[in-house]
Amino acid sequence: MTTDCYRVKKMIWQALPLTSRFCRLLRRNFQEITGSMREKLAQYDAIIFDMDGTLIDSMPSHLDAWQKTSEQYGFPFDRQWHHSLGGVPTVPTVELINQRYHLALDPVVVARTKSQLWQELYRGPVLIDATYAIFNLCEGSKKLAVGTGATRLHAQEQLAMVGLLDRLDALVTATDVEHGKPHPQTFLTAAAQVGIVPGRCLVFEDTQIGRQAATAAGMDCVMVVDGQLQWPN
Repeated sequence: MTTDCYRVKKMIWQALPLTSRFCRLLRRNFQEITGSMREKLAQYDAIIFDMDGTLIDSMPSHLDAWQKTSEQYGFPFDRQWHHSLGGVPTVPTVELINQRYHLALDPVVVARTKSQLWQELYRGPVLIDATYAIFNLCEGSKKLAVGTGATRLHAQEQLAMVGLLDRLDALVTATDVEHGKPHPQTFLTAAAQVGIVPGRCLVFEDTQIGRQAATAAGMDCVMVVDGQLQWPN
């Protein structure tokens, strides 16, 4: 009887148009992936996203702007090192450049130049699929926040352009804190604003500095690497 049922199901499956079969496979895979994600997220009450490079794909244009800035001010450009500083506000980044290369650049002036160059290069925000899927999955059931090293005005503009600003429960920017990442203040402030204890918050980050900030805040962290999620053990 079992064999007969299997044969009937197989005949029905083979008789379906290829497009219908493909759609059913996609639906089943989506359900399996969604179920797995829900299990991983079950122990958390709040999700805190970094913005640039985590929720919005803007890092390449930031790096290109830093490269042009380096050419203008005559300091070496190390793309990997600059990427590792994602989440650090622009002025402190220039201070780190001064320390690294023993320079005396004016942080405010260089930061202004970098911001102007970025505006010339940037073609608009694009959501990163993996983290946006998490955002949609958790909306309505968990608190959602963004903790970013960008200024408040810049973060509001970018998040509004992709339709996320009004969907957040909290937004914490470099304008709102005294200490940027890797200090935990950004994430701790976000947790306080949504009313969830740090241990029940999960952070999504794309840089080690951001990960350090999350760990210092007592939060688990999922790394976003080349658009893929690397879950903590």
